[in-house]
Amino acid sequence: MKEDLRVELQALKAHPRLGVFCFGTQASSVYWAAQQKAAAELGIEIEGWRSQRPGNAITQEEVEGKIEEWNRACGVHGIFVHQPMPPELDPQRISALIDPRKDVEGIHPQNSARRFFAKARIGSCTALAVMELIESTGVALAGKEAVVVGHSEIVGRPVSMLLLDKLATTTVCHLGTDQAGRLEDHVRRADVLVVAAGRPQLIKGAWIKTGAIIIDVGINVVAGHVVGDVEFEAAKQRAAFITPVPGGVGPVTVMMVMKNTVEAFKLQRG
Repeated sequence: MKEDLRVELQALKAHPRLGVFCFGTQASSVYWAAQQKAAAELGIEIEGWRSQRPGNAITQEEVEGKIEEWNRACGVHGIFVHQPMPPELDPQRISALIDPRKDVEGIHPQNSARRFFAKARIGSCTALAVMELIESTGVALAGKEAVVVGHSEIVGRPVSMLLLDKLATTTVCHLGTDQAGRLEDHVRRADVLVVAAGRPQLIKGAWIKTGAIIIDVGINVVAGHVVGDVEFEAAKQRAAFITPVPGGVGPVTVMMVMKNTVEAFKLQRG
């Protein structure tokens, strides 16, 4: 993906510019560092914004002002907001303020609607990374039982729609499924399992169907170690393909941010 983007940028003879909102969490800092590294390797210009207030406090007005500034700036081609946002911010209002053509994460309502009708040119970077990993296995998805654990707006929901577009028979599980004691039943059926619940080792290795494809989006810190939402060591004994945590979905997601930035640049330049 990196090499393909490098070739495309050389053909465009351009240096797209990406504006990124960083909110100071450990996960945001790691993600920001990875984005900077990828952008530097590709020749994409990148600018991070953090609140300059004492203690890194942030206000809705500050963020909205910066979004409006970047929306107006011809030299800024993409806007990316790290998730989750601090509790004092209104995520839906912020998403709706971003120029849809510069919305690198596909969170503007207009882009979300296009995704529903399978017409979005820019979508959730994490969801697109999940699909890129699944498709890299070469396994045809039509008719496969796909189970998505988690229904967030930037992973679970868009992934479920992308799987439906590939004619997978798709089930979305969430907290209600777990509380009803049905999560294991659904996971055991899955030919393709995507987990983005944010609960360490929620999915037990013994539940995994032999030969399944497992994409673990979870990032959790347990006793100083980063682990996913799936019991990796046990699950990999049964799976045909499985992503590790860290080092699995993350690097592909970063590359999708860069790819969407180039796509946004092309949209604005016609």
